[in-house]
Amino acid sequence: MDWGAFLAGAAAGVLSAFGLGGGSLLLVYMTAWGGLTQTAAQGINLLYFLPTAGSALPSHIRGGYVDKAAALPAILTGLVGTALGAWAATSLDPALLKKGFGLFLLFIGLRELLSRPPAGDG
Repeated sequence: MDWGAFLAGAAAGVLSAFGLGGGSLLLVYMTAWGGLTQTAAQGINLLYFLPTAGSALPSHIRGGYVDKAAALPAILTGLVGTALGAWAATSLDPALLKKGFGLFLLFIGLRELLSRPPAGDG
C-alpha cells in the first residue's frame, strides 16, 4: 500500500467534507510526490471531487449550511468559469500551468497567514 497516497487521500477527504478544497492538497501530492503531470493530476482531482462533494453535501443541506438563493448564481457563474478554465488548462504549457498553480497556492497561503479573522469569527 502507498501510505503517502492513502494519507493524502484521507486528509483531502476531511478537507473536502469541510468545503475547504481538499483537491488542492491532492494536486500538490500528485505533482510533487506522485510523479503525475499537472494536467493528469487535475483530471484525477475532477473525478475525486464528484463523489466527495456528493457525500458531504447532504449533511451540509440538513444542517442548514446551504443558502440556495446564493448557490444558484454561484453555480451558474462557476460553470462558465469552469469551461474557460478547462479550456485554458488544456491549452497552456503544463510547466506554465504548474508554476501558475504554485504561485496561486503561495498567494492564498500568505493571505491566510497574514490576514486577521473577521470580528466574531472565533
